[in-house]
Amino acid sequence: MSALAEKGPRSRAGLRKKMNPYVVFLLYMAAILGFVALTLLLNRLLGPKPVDSGIKLEPFECGATPVDTHNVKAVPIKYYAVAIVFILFDLETVFLFIWALGAKPMTGFMLFTLGIFIALLLVILLYVYRARLLEAVTE
Repeated sequence: MSALAEKGPRSRAGLRKKMNPYVVFLLYMAAILGFVALTLLLNRLLGPKPVDSGIKLEPFECGATPVDTHNVKAVPIKYYAVAIVFILFDLETVFLFIWALGAKPMTGFMLFTLGIFIALLLVILLYVYRARLLEAVTE
């Protein structure tokens, strides 16, 4: 019998308690990356290998014939501002969830950081309102 089997279930529980959570995370990450690498390698080795033809290399536009490239226009700059503001609000929402999970003992410092966070959110919202970004898109 092995040494672990001789000591019984108490020694196994002690072994679990001593395992570092970072090691568990790294092992889990290595298993995921290894599975992805193995899947991609098997796909390259065993998967179909289509021949590039003229029809295959054409851009696909929902089954319709390709649009004339001379008629393509750039996206107006006003849409980029809306996209950047959307990303800012989206990131602030993510950080708000992280803050809520990390603010277990509610202290004065945590309330201060929440105040800074909300102030930044209000500054961005005020900028969007004053710059009339949403009205500019609908014009």
